[in-house]
Parts: sequence; C-alpha cells; structure tokens
Amino acid sequence: MISLLALSLVFSGALILIRAMIPIRQLIGRLTTGTVRSRWYLMAALIALFIIGYLGYAAAFWESHSTLVDLIVPSVFFFGACFVLLTTTLSLHTAIDLGRLRVLERDAATDPLTGLFNRRYMNCRLTEEVANAKRYGLPLSALMLDIDHFKQINDKHGHQAGDEMLVSLGKVIAGELRESDVLTRYGGEEFLIIATHTPLLAAANVAERVRKCVESHDFSLPKELGGLRGIRMTVSIGVAAIDDKATDRDTLVYAADENLFHAKREGRNRICAGPCQVVQNPPACPISEMKSVTASLSP
Repeated sequence: MISLLALSLVFSGALILIRAMIPIRQLIGRLTTGTVRSRWYLMAALIALFIIGYLGYAAAFWESHSTLVDLIVPSVFFFGACFVLLTTTLSLHTAIDLGRLRVLERDAATDPLTGLFNRRYMNCRLTEEVANAKRYGLPLSALMLDIDHFKQINDKHGHQAGDEMLVSLGKVIAGELRESDVLTRYGGEEFLIIATHTPLLAAANVAERVRKCVESHDFSLPKELGGLRGIRMTVSIGVAAIDDKATDRDTLVYAADENLFHAKREGRNRICAGPCQVVQNPPACPISEMKSVTASLSP
C-alpha cells in the first residue's frame, strides 16, 4: 500500500511537470528574442530533465517503499512539481497582466488616429521638462503647429481624407525632427512639439525646416478615398521658449499658441518665434521689434 502511494506521488509529480510545460510554451511565445526568452528555454529543458528523473526514480525504487519514512522523497517530488506548476502559471499570468498594462499605458498616452503622443501625455511630459529646465538652467522650447485652411481639405475631400492627411502629416513632421524632440497631437489639426534642451533660435530653425518640408511635400490619398496625388498643405508654427514670462507649462503653451495666432494672422505658411516675431515672409512686426531670429535662421 505504501509502495503504491509512493509511486502515485512520483507519477503524479511527473504529470504535473508535463502540465507545467504548457504555460512555459505560452510564455515563451510572448517573449521577444533575448536573454529572458533563452532562460525560459533553459527552464523548459530543466523540467524535462526532472521528468526523466522522476520516471527513473520510480523504475529504480519500484518496490522499495515499505514505511512512512519512505514517502518523504516521493512527497518532495510531488510538492516540488506543484511548486513548479504554480511558478510557471503565475509567471504567465504576470506577463499577460503586464502586457495589458503596457497596452493601457500606451493607449492612455497615444492619439488613436495618428499614433502620436496625445495631449494628456504632452501635459505630463511638458510639466516634467519645464521642471527640469528650471532646476538645471536648461533651455526649453515649444512649437505649436496648425494646418492652414484644413477645413477646405475636409470640405473638398471628406473627413476621412482629412484624417488621412493628419496621419501623413504626422509622419512627415516626425521625419524632420531630432531624436530629442517630442511630437504630440494637441487637438484637431494642431500639433505641439516639445524641443528639449533647445533655445528659441534653434527651435525656430527646427520650425522653419518643418514648414519647408510640409510645403514641398506631395500628399496623397489611398485608393479607397479616391487615390488623389499631389495634394499640397502648408502649416503655420508658433515658437516660444522658457523665459521670464513663460515660466511654466501653461504659460509656455500659451506663448506658443499666441505666436501661432500671429503667424496665421499675417498670412499663414510661416513661423513666429519669440514675442511677436514672424520669421518667414514678410515680417509681421516692425523692424525695430525684430531681433536676431531672422538672421540666425538657416537658409
């Protein structure tokens, strides 16, 4: 009777170890190639060796269990297998939960249409960047960008086409930015770029490069929306930097938005950097108010 119980514990443990291979396989399927995945492959190999060991033990001690003391090793085998199954199952569920959490975090920070960071992320990120800029005395600029006459695109080609233009524009802008720049969709047809460690003049150069690229780019629509090609768009951009007046996130964004308003008021397809300084086609401010921004811009 004791021998039968001992063998039952050993064989049950072997079956549990085989069952533990299922969550391991599922977990490996969720992992990308790398060290962690390799270690789980090693874990699977070790479990396979344990299974062989369990079966080898049962064959070697088939009728060698006669007292309660002889049940110690089979019991350790059984509960050890239970521990392995519990560990692998919890690891799989933890990986699934972390994956869901990453998706939720991504969705919370991402604009569903363009795939860019959304306004919620922009608020959090810009607050952090302003705090770092003030703490360490670093420059920081914000670029507010708006599509010129975007309503005409919606009216002429439809709102779906307008959405496609927003997606395409986001990609074009991102291609012109530096690795340190953070592109976000502010709302509607407005985008905001956080230019970290960037003073006003350098941010104005970035804005002008983006403006020129958008102006010269031929946008197109997919076939299901007419397949039109050669659609042109222009943008107006307001640029502002942290200074004595723009001292926090809200005032910095407000300053950039005010400069965007000046750029659009003066004819669109231009940038306005600093306190009322339009720096592309023709100046909106009196020459006496223009500082060195225009002269400092790259040709």
